[in-house]
Amino acid sequence: MRTEPHSDDPDSTVRHRWQALAVCLVAAFMTLLDVSIVNVALPSIREGLHASPDGLQWILSGYALTFGLVLVPAGRLGDARSRRAVFMAGLVLFTLTSAAAGLAQNIAWLVGARLVQGIAGGMLNPQIAGLIQVMFRGPERGRAFGSLGATIGIATAAGPILGGAIIALAGPMEGWRWVFYVNVPVGLIALPLAWRLLPAPSRTRRAQSLDPVGVVLLGAGVVALLLPFVQEQQWHGALKWLLVPAAVVLLASFLWWERRHDEPMIDLGLFRLRSYALGSTIALLYFAGFTAIFFIFTLYLQNGLHYSALKAGLAITPFAVGSGAAAAVGGRVVSRFGRPLVAVGLVLVGLGLGGVLLAVHFDSGRQVALATALPYLVAGIGSGLVIAPNQTITLSEVPPEGGGSAAGVLQTGQRIGTAVGIAAVGSVFFAAVRGTHGGWATAFQHALYVVLAFVVAALLAAFADLLTGRRTVHHPGRHARHHADRHPVAGG
Repeated sequence: MRTEPHSDDPDSTVRHRWQALAVCLVAAFMTLLDVSIVNVALPSIREGLHASPDGLQWILSGYALTFGLVLVPAGRLGDARSRRAVFMAGLVLFTLTSAAAGLAQNIAWLVGARLVQGIAGGMLNPQIAGLIQVMFRGPERGRAFGSLGATIGIATAAGPILGGAIIALAGPMEGWRWVFYVNVPVGLIALPLAWRLLPAPSRTRRAQSLDPVGVVLLGAGVVALLLPFVQEQQWHGALKWLLVPAAVVLLASFLWWERRHDEPMIDLGLFRLRSYALGSTIALLYFAGFTAIFFIFTLYLQNGLHYSALKAGLAITPFAVGSGAAAAVGGRVVSRFGRPLVAVGLVLVGLGLGGVLLAVHFDSGRQVALATALPYLVAGIGSGLVIAPNQTITLSEVPPEGGGSAAGVLQTGQRIGTAVGIAAVGSVFFAAVRGTHGGWATAFQHALYVVLAFVVAALLAAFADLLTGRRTVHHPGRHARHHADRHPVAGG
């Protein structure tokens, strides 16, 4: 059956797929940057809007909550209708809400803008992995995911740097507004490029059900699971933890429904693929530790050592540099080395964080940023060899037409891991600050042990694959090409 010229057939987009990827990566960078860039802007927001601690927490947790809420439904919508259309809708909404956040006159306004901005980010991100699935094949797909992994690593680590620089330039009272305004011109430039370069859906695509019951059950379950973790410091008392068993019931109901639905929102058969099941587990555990590093280190530097926002951000630069460079390399060689590459990356992360522990133990004064530079570089290199290769391997056997949904599930696991990790690490950190004589340095070291525990757990999951005797090197796109030979690809 013949398809239209701008279809998901990679041959029809061969001239533009790398340019299209660049547009996707710009959008990914913006949405992921807004997870971390706001951390260093919180003191500026507190002064500018006279915000309460609860309000400041909702600026962070509200974005994370709504981001995680819509990942899977948005991935399904892109798979079922048009990835380009959902991507552009998310980009428009993200640009508008960035402007609204910058214009905020009170904390309620800003929190509302951040909630909707999180929805926009959650709409965008699963489309990116889905588009990579349909635009690239073979080793090229590994390189594309390597670029995405580099973007993830750099955006997460560079957020404090850029946030600190913007606030230093614009001033502490109004600088936080430009943290949001900076997204607006980028979004306006990316929109027409997305329309021109991203592949449109094939006209041969069969419309699929959007599974509204599944959307409601999954959404309620994700919110119930995430809320007590993202509000762990602000919502006092044990009542919040009753939401966790409620989330288990809701998610079990979702699985029951999906098994009986003719066109489920999530193909549960994905978890029978070894690459997908193991890769999702590694991602959840690694993100629980990975993102918490910046949270506690920034608090230690700014609150404990009185670093400026810019200096605190610059202290993370070695990690960002190492992560970005290694992710690009990892994406190129993952088809050759497979899961052992991820295991090596996790070992390097563990060694680097161990070095950070030693550096802080022996030099916890104002020079700690210099003392931790080399260990953070090693940890960053390891992180680059984890995120991009693991994502490539995890999605390597997923058929292209289900790429958005599969990526949405993977990224939802990452968001859950992030929320759980920050809650666990933050609890240890703040308890140590209040209860130890060592102050902020001791609190940072105690919390870093929890981060290391998550990294070791991810490493054990990677070793489990290697020790079973099935050390198959996954070649990205092999299963997808076989599937495409038997079924016409319908994507976009």
